Amino acid sequence: MEINFGILGLASLVPMVIGFVWYGPLFGKTWMDEMGFTEASLKEANMFVIMGLSLVLSFILAIMVQVLVIHQLGVLGTLMPSGATELTGESLQLYNDIMAKYGDAHRSFKHGALHGALGGTFIALPILAIQALFERKSAKYIFINAGYWVLTLALMGGIIGEWA
Repeated sequence: MEINFGILGLASLVPMVIGFVWYGPLFGKTWMDEMGFTEASLKEANMFVIMGLSLVLSFILAIMVQVLVIHQLGVLGTLMPSGATELTGESLQLYNDIMAKYGDAHRSFKHGALHGALGGTFIALPILAIQALFERKSAKYIFINAGYWVLTLALMGGIIGEWA
C-alpha cells in the first residue's frame, strides 16, 4: 500500500477552504466576539506565516486522518515483524492475500467521512473543550471550533477514503 501524496495534499486544503467559510461568513463575527478580536487586530497578523504553517500542519493532519480512515494500514502494521522495514516470505504472501480479498473494503467517501467525523467528535472536541474550559471560554466558542473540526475532518476523511 502506497501513500498517495497528491490526495493527502488535496485533503490538506480542506481546513483552509472550510476555515475561510466557517470563520468568515458563517461564524466569523461571533468567533471574533468570543476571541475579543476586531477587524483591525486581525489585520496585524502575518497571514503568510499563519497560512503557510497551517498548510504544513494540515498535511501532517491528513497523514494521521489516513491512518484513521484506511483500515488496511493496520494489516500492514500487524504483519510487519518487529524491526523489519518490509514484508517478506509468509508475511508478504498473507498480506497480498488479504489485500486481494479486502483491499477495497470500506474505501469510500461515506466511510471516510464517518471516521473523520468520529475523529473530530472523539478527539478534537474533547481536546478543544478541555483547553477552552481552562481558558474560561464559552460554550459558544467550543461549539464553533469543535464544529469546524468535525466537519473538516469528515471532509478530509471522505476525500482520503475515496481516493487515497
